[in-house]
Parts: sequence; C-alpha cells; structure tokens
Amino acid sequence: MSVTPETEDLLRRHAPQVLGALVRRYGHFDTAEDAVQEALLAAAEQWPRTGVPDNPRGWLIKVGARRLTDALRAEEARRAREEKVAALSPRDAFTAPPPGADRAPREDDTLTLLFLCCHPDLTPPAQIALTLRAVGGLTTAEIARAYLVPETTMAQRISRAKQKVRGVRFARPDSGEEQLPAVLQTLYLIFNEGYTATSGTALQRRELAGEAIRLAREVHRLLPGHGEAAGLLALMLLTDARRDARTGPHGELVPLDEQDRDRWDKAAIDEGVALVTGALSQGRAGPYQLRAAIAAVHDEAPSAQATDWEEILGLYDILVRLVPGPVERLNRAVAVAMVQGPRAGLDELAELEGELGAGHRLDAVRGHLLERAGAHDEARAAYEAAAARTLSLPEQRYLHARAARLKP
Repeated sequence: MSVTPETEDLLRRHAPQVLGALVRRYGHFDTAEDAVQEALLAAAEQWPRTGVPDNPRGWLIKVGARRLTDALRAEEARRAREEKVAALSPRDAFTAPPPGADRAPREDDTLTLLFLCCHPDLTPPAQIALTLRAVGGLTTAEIARAYLVPETTMAQRISRAKQKVRGVRFARPDSGEEQLPAVLQTLYLIFNEGYTATSGTALQRRELAGEAIRLAREVHRLLPGHGEAAGLLALMLLTDARRDARTGPHGELVPLDEQDRDRWDKAAIDEGVALVTGALSQGRAGPYQLRAAIAAVHDEAPSAQATDWEEILGLYDILVRLVPGPVERLNRAVAVAMVQGPRAGLDELAELEGELGAGHRLDAVRGHLLERAGAHDEARAAYEAAAARTLSLPEQRYLHARAARLKP
C-alpha cells in the first residue's frame, strides 16, 4: 500500500520537529537523525494499513526515541550515555508530549535546531547545507542543485557538518547574532525551494514555504529590532502573497504580469509592507530589506502596466552593490529591459554568460527579452534550451508553450 501525498506532507512537516525533540532530549545529532529517518520509514509502512494516529508527531517521537535508545545502548564505547538513557523511565522516554506542547511557542524545538545547525564552528556553506537537510527537509540532491555542486560533494559536506555538531549542547539561543547571517540565508533558500520547487510535478511546495515563514516569524520575534530579520520576513510575506495566482486550474505556471491580482493575499501584503517600511526607517538597508522593498513595489502596483520599474531598477542598483552576485544581476537585467528596452537588457545578460552554472534561468530570461525584441527564432531556441535545463515539469511546460507560440 503506497503512502498518500497527504501523509508524505505530514511526515515532512513533522520531521524537523521530531528531530529537534530528540536532540534536545538526548543529544547525538547524527544518531538522532538516523532514528528520525527510521521512524519516518516505520510510519510510511504502518500508517497506510492502520491509519494516521491522532497525534502523529507524538507517535514519531515515541518510535524515534525507541530507535535512538536502542542505538545508544548498542554503542559499547558510550557506556556513560547508555547508563543515562537506560535510567530514564519509560514514561519520560516514550510518552513525553510533542515538541512545543509543553513549552511556550517561542521555545519551539525547531527554531533551536535551526540555530544549532548554524553553529559558528561550521563554515557558512556547511551551516546552510545542514539546516536545509535537518530543518528544511530538503533531500541531498535538492540541496546540491541549489548550490550547483555534485550530490556526492553535498553529501560529504552534510556528513562532516553533522560530525562537527555532535556533542554540542542543544539549547535555545538568547540572541543568535553570531549565527544570524547563516540562519537568514538558510531560511531564504528554504522559502525559495518552497515557492518554486527545483524539481517535480508541482510548481510550489507550500508546506516548505510555510515552514520558512513560520521560522522567520520566530527569528523576528527573537530579534525584533534587527532590520534584516524583519526584511526577510517581509520579503517572504510579500512574495508568498501571490502564490494562489501563480498557477492555473491545471497547475500550470502563470507569470507575474499575467496574474489575477485580485487573488493576491492583501493581508499578507499589508503586513509585509508595514514590516519593510519599519525596517527601512531604522537605518542602512540590507539585502533582504531591499529585496522586500522591490517585492512591495510589485505588490502595490494595481496592474502589471502600472508597475514602477524605474523605482525597481534604482533598488536593484543599490542591491547589486551590496550583493554583486549573478542572480541579483540577472534580476536587475530584467528591470533594465523594462526601463530602457529589451536590447539594453540583453546587453546586461551578455555579461553573465558562464556565471549561473547549468541552471535554466539565464536562457529563460534571454528568451523573454528576445521575444520582446521581436527576435522570435532566437527566442524560441532560448526557451527550448531553458526547458531542457529545468527539472520542474510546470516550468518545462511553460517554456515549451512559449516556444511553441513563436513557431512560424
């Protein structure tokens, strides 16, 4: 009997919370993660037959705790840990409430797990990779694609990171300032994967985007005066506000300029605008605040035609000075094209050749600008090249459809 998509979503949503509970209770990050995976496999095998339990998270914690204590008892080199775990009563070990049920919301195990994964002893790439794996629930392959590296390389990076945090005390952060840049970047990547999945049949993984927003709220609550924490939350809210309008009735991709803006979430837009406005008033703007400000310009425009592209270009000019990466420059090229014409945008794209790896976005943007410039044959070739490079079926279908429209 196969696992339903609903059950898969449920397991994915609870996995980081279960891991956080086990690590908080027993330590041993790497062994706890193995125990969680075994609990998830047990659920995938049993729940289709017996039904989802009333308290699925508690069930997973109970099974994971059993697997973990069994593993700890089997480690002869760790007799001290074995004695401590064996001394726990069955009630303490196996019937404790699920994470968050016995504590205030701000003491969420998942948030503390997030900061543990971003421990300062880890390099920034290792912090982000470990958090995406443990907290975000992304597969090693998905993380490797996000970083444009081979899957084996990413697997080794994650394994080394888990070894480094082994034995680190699991405690709720008081300020988290030291880990904050990695935490924010990690949440940003998790959100992006949820908002536009890098592979699969669905354009969005809403549960992943929702979890990133939830954790961003917790970070903002932990550090209410931090402008970039507020900026990231604002960016997520302003972007996620469009999610219902991004797909058509059959799951097809709907580009921003064709979306029904009446379907945008006005409450999320209002909250995001208020957050970024308050953050920008505090002083020098950071990258997340600038990205949020750009999203706000899009969201507050009554129509695609009324979008203030000159303001957006000005914001991108500031952003690329702070973060001169190829993705930011690619987005700026679109703004240049909207203000100065498609050929000016194409000139900007020419400077990005070879800087975006094997991804499809450069060809997709090139196709769009070539189509606007009237170079339909070249645009069709660019769309087809982009379609061949993406693993997202909705994006493939959209790009093939754009190419087909341009056939003579």
